[in-house]
Amino acid sequence: MNFLKGRIKIIDGYIIGKYLGTFIYTLTLFVVIIVIFDLSEKLDDFLGNNLTLWQVISLYYAGSIPFYVNMLSPLINFIAVIFFTAKMADQTEIVPILSGGVSFNRFLQPYLISAFIIFAANLGSNLYILPYTNQLKTTFENTYVKKNDPSSKLNIHMKLDDNTYIYIESFENKSKSGYKFMLDNFKGDVLVKKLVAENIKWDSLKRSWKITNYTVRHINGLKESFENGLTKTKDTVLDMSPNDFSAYENVYETLTNRELVDKIEKEKTRGTGIRNDLLFEQYKRWLQPLSAFVLTLIGVALSSRKVRGGVGLPLGVGIILSFAYIVLNQFAKMFSIKGGIPPLLAVLVPTIFFGLLGYYLLRKAPK
Repeated sequence: MNFLKGRIKIIDGYIIGKYLGTFIYTLTLFVVIIVIFDLSEKLDDFLGNNLTLWQVISLYYAGSIPFYVNMLSPLINFIAVIFFTAKMADQTEIVPILSGGVSFNRFLQPYLISAFIIFAANLGSNLYILPYTNQLKTTFENTYVKKNDPSSKLNIHMKLDDNTYIYIESFENKSKSGYKFMLDNFKGDVLVKKLVAENIKWDSLKRSWKITNYTVRHINGLKESFENGLTKTKDTVLDMSPNDFSAYENVYETLTNRELVDKIEKEKTRGTGIRNDLLFEQYKRWLQPLSAFVLTLIGVALSSRKVRGGVGLPLGVGIILSFAYIVLNQFAKMFSIKGGIPPLLAVLVPTIFFGLLGYYLLRKAPK
């Protein structure tokens, strides 16, 4: 505290208060508006499933509101900086600060402190809160809102380890069960075991799979043994989970950091084609919060000059640039997943591009 008292002046506290106050107020306003529109859109689904108000709040909005906050944070951050800085410039508050001997770099200090607070909040949310709230949101949507959407995945081939391969003709996500399951176990290039089952179902209590109506062939050179379980059910532990066969696109957002790292490691062996999706999600959680610094610098550079018309022009330019940032993020994601661009580069491209733009604008900003 003594360290902060010696370095944060009254004007720093004033700017930090304006920054964070405007950010929180604007973010709250946008979230309320989005929730109202979302509620009107999904009201029929809520009523059609006879859900109580508490179920809607605790099972859906407890998960969706953090998602909206995270999604809107870069946009609102940018708008908040431009709005209150342009207002300060319009009321001739910035000119006396710079004329009093305060350098422009020193003037940026409270902005960077505020940006760091937002960065830390977004990073903590990405790593420790959103995976759990997204799980609430997606589970609710897949159960009640998207219940008529296709929830089956067909013709699944997967390599569990260096010696084990599986095939499932179809897997139903809602019941967590598969139809026509086959498992081949090799020793080198030689097949030593083949299991065929009519059904396979996930037991969430035992954390294992139940196979029904199965047969097992054990092959040892020219010798074979046969296990008949056509009328039996058998518990078996396999290195796979229902999430590995999800037909839903939003499943990666629900994985915790540990689960995400484990899934990326397993994907090196399995090669099912989702590694870029997983890596993009991992890098996004760590790197996208850096946008707080980049957008703050651009916002200050754009709005610290007093212009005719008040805050309207800087605010309009800021909204356009913030939407451009969001669009560039989406393009980068699609090019990473579908176009073969390395996920790390795809996550960094928007930040690097707007970082260079911010550096240029800061050089041109009035000092």
